[in-house]
Amino acid sequence: MPGGRLTQQERQQIALGLADDLSYAEIARRLDRPTSTVTREVMRNGGPTTYRADLAHRATERRAHRRKQAAPRRAGTPEQQAHGRDAEAVREYEEVLTTVLMQSGTPKMMARVLACLYISDAGSLTAAELVQHLHVSPASVSKAIAYLEGQGLVRRERDEGRRERYVVDDDVWYQSMLASARGTAHLAETARQGVSILGPDTPAAARLENIARFVDFVSESIVRAAVQAREVLHTPPQRTSNGSPGST
Repeated sequence: MPGGRLTQQERQQIALGLADDLSYAEIARRLDRPTSTVTREVMRNGGPTTYRADLAHRATERRAHRRKQAAPRRAGTPEQQAHGRDAEAVREYEEVLTTVLMQSGTPKMMARVLACLYISDAGSLTAAELVQHLHVSPASVSKAIAYLEGQGLVRRERDEGRRERYVVDDDVWYQSMLASARGTAHLAETARQGVSILGPDTPAAARLENIARFVDFVSESIVRAAVQAREVLHTPPQRTSNGSPGST
């Protein structure tokens, strides 16, 4: 199986495969590359709907040039190197995760902070650690944390040294799902206000009532599923025979 960086020709084949609605696994098989390589390549360069081989190739060359100029970063942080990790692979995965979070609607700086917290073994970092890792200003980190905290995606706590730490723990996603359901329920309530204003027998009111009923169902389903699945967040993943995580 070939290793090293993807060539421009391989990127063109990826673009053609995406245009033909092939899966990442099938594209990878045709290239004789790991599926993870293709997934990472696509997600860090705009996603399956906007991936372009020429832009992806130039972006990769720019990243490689920046890494050469930033020699001290090349070795990676102690966290990235822990457990025998490939620091370069960790950095690339962090970029992929950031891109996916952005595509789900999270603003760029907030997505960078959240991805950084997710891949931290401790699940928590101080403002200074985030500033050092992301090479951004303290004000940028503060703004991102305020946004993420408002979305229920992070929380604050004090460590033994009384330093403020930003935390993504196992229950953050549960609380975030409940917050999402509350927002959805508010949409249903607002839609029903329109029914009385527009008149219950009008087409517009009927449309709003259908929206409200749909949103009610989705909101209730989210809450029910979150409650039922909450224990998954606190259950260690089972391991398959080859040591990789399996389903619980």
